[in-house]
Amino acid sequence: RLAAPAQKAGVRADTYARLTRGLEPDMGVIDKLDYQPEFRMPIWDYLAGLVDEERVAEGRALLAQHADTLRRVEQRYGVDPATVVAVWGVESNYGQSFGSYPLLQALGTLSCHGRRQDFFRGEFFAALRILQAGHIAPEKLVGSWAGAFGHTQFMPSTFERLAVDFDGDGRRDLIDNTADALASTAHFLARAGWRSAQPWGFEVTLPAGLNLAGEGRRTKRPLSEWATRGVRRADGSPLPAGTAPAGLLVPAGPQGPAFLVTRNFDALYSYNAAESYGLAIAHLSDRLRGGRPFVTPWPTDDPGLSRAERRELQGLLILRGHDIGEVDGMLGERSRVAIRAEQQRLGHEASGRGGQKILRALRGH
Repeated sequence: RLAAPAQKAGVRADTYARLTRGLEPDMGVIDKLDYQPEFRMPIWDYLAGLVDEERVAEGRALLAQHADTLRRVEQRYGVDPATVVAVWGVESNYGQSFGSYPLLQALGTLSCHGRRQDFFRGEFFAALRILQAGHIAPEKLVGSWAGAFGHTQFMPSTFERLAVDFDGDGRRDLIDNTADALASTAHFLARAGWRSAQPWGFEVTLPAGLNLAGEGRRTKRPLSEWATRGVRRADGSPLPAGTAPAGLLVPAGPQGPAFLVTRNFDALYSYNAAESYGLAIAHLSDRLRGGRPFVTPWPTDDPGLSRAERRELQGLLILRGHDIGEVDGMLGERSRVAIRAEQQRLGHEASGRGGQKILRALRGH
């Protein structure tokens, strides 16, 4: 039933027939439509896994390895190397986690089942046009269940709009060509309004009693106004002078870390519309430049785990006889069931969440 609309969308009949022959739906992707970790997970868990010492060290090594390409990317698009590499790290762990879903199968399924079928149909047709144009080999087009692919996880329609052939080989390849992927990411951010002369923002401390009602990323005020209201940088220094607009972000409420964010943060946000996601890229970029972890701790007595700590926790669960599958640092359903059982045994709240408390408890038993 999609052949005729595909042709109207610029997919040749022979392309459609060849690429969809034998394509069967994968109904497993429908279950994923309603689960997004950046909205479900406490932000301290989300960031602990995305911005950890491993990812910082790997990113710094890649900044050095790709220094020449990143310098030329910055010259052309005005986006600094640390920001581009931070997107790469958050999106695919620097090309190590592209996703394993054949895109045509996933997008074809989402085009015919579940909600947002019109949106996914547009992405399905875009994926077919990308293959038709020869940018990527069909067997290489694998990615996330929702259709994002490559080093920095572009959706097919985003690829068509913004991917660039940076090395001039005639193909825009975000899977096997790192230069194309890094340049395309910078192009995306530049088109989203990135300004090279300003930071994404910075951590701040708030004066007692500051009224936060109505404040947020989109309610921007001049930095000079924030300064007169008593807001300072988290290291105690005054805010930069001037009238550059910045919004106040308090992702865990007034007791947790607070940030003033500029329009550059909005450019990061546009990559994947979640403030926690934008903050992960922003913070990783700072760490890649040599910055420190946040000054203000998260308002929890059970902080999140790095990926190394998640792997350690999984190993401890296996030692206690739990069948959780492979040790991969991803606390999936089987890991959560095992954590819940251990929490019950220890008399903890049986939430199934992996945090510092359960890790410390299992280390000591």
